[in-house]
Amino acid sequence: MNVIQFENTAEQRAVGIIENNIVKRVNEVETVRDLALMAIQNKFSLEQQVQHLGYADETYDYQELLSNLKVLPPLDHPDTAHCFVSGTGLTHLGSASARDKMHQQNLNDTASVTDTMRMFQWGIEKGKPLEGQIGAQPEWFYKGDGSIVVRPGMELPLPPFAEDGGEEPEIAGLYVIGPDLKPYRIGFALGNEYSDHVMERRNYLYLAHSKLRFCSYGPELRTGKLPEHLVGTSRLRRNGEVIWEKEFLSGEDNMCHSLSNLEYHHFKYQQFLKPGDVHIHYFGTATLSFADGMQAQVGDEFEIEMKEFGHPLKNKLANTQPELPIGAVITL
Repeated sequence: MNVIQFENTAEQRAVGIIENNIVKRVNEVETVRDLALMAIQNKFSLEQQVQHLGYADETYDYQELLSNLKVLPPLDHPDTAHCFVSGTGLTHLGSASARDKMHQQNLNDTASVTDTMRMFQWGIEKGKPLEGQIGAQPEWFYKGDGSIVVRPGMELPLPPFAEDGGEEPEIAGLYVIGPDLKPYRIGFALGNEYSDHVMERRNYLYLAHSKLRFCSYGPELRTGKLPEHLVGTSRLRRNGEVIWEKEFLSGEDNMCHSLSNLEYHHFKYQQFLKPGDVHIHYFGTATLSFADGMQAQVGDEFEIEMKEFGHPLKNKLANTQPELPIGAVITL
């Protein structure tokens, strides 16, 4: 089942199910978070909860909603401070190759192998432990709260201090923390974990800084288990023309960590288990246009597509977000 959040003709929030490019509105709920909390309380799956509530009489044209920018991120929180956006890297089997291109290192020279590459090797060796066991800890980073999330189709801001604004085509896990303090994965979505790769390349210790950027995910939430082998396409358009296009792989068959291991190493921290909170967790990628020598410009459009997730995720790069001048901190 593919689920969206959207704004209807009365500018009210609604939850919908996609069927043949038609959106069927779910009764009694205005947000996917409310739907998830209801399912947790009733001990239903998300799909069972949707079937239990049923559908309203009116339907909507999905393409029209997308064109009018009425489709919202598929999971959010009414208080953006309670939506946590994070991610993990070096999780896919091609991750080291892409990172090597960025940092110009020789993986065959053991003397030059960095901590980054050692971490990748730990994932290869111990990222998929036996059931019930804990595997190697992956790379982890924080992106921001819900205020940095851009709805599908809207622009990704390039801050004045940024050295780059590049796409990262990924799958994101979407979670709600239940009243029992347990994380509930309600589904997955396509994501653009937009980052500053020039800053990261200067020094790996700048990775944390490079991730403090806006991002987007959606437009659809896919419920159920993630297929083990997924093939998508990432594109960069300039003036309407595709200037770079590449296949990207995901799913556990193409990863050096299991999803359960990645989820454990995120939710093992008690501060991430507050009832009602929402978590968006990016699972990494091995495909970057930057690694192929491309650098996005303002006005370029990112497109991330994977047939299992319905409509592609599209966002343009835009100059926005005024810079805080130095010396602007006020002493009280």
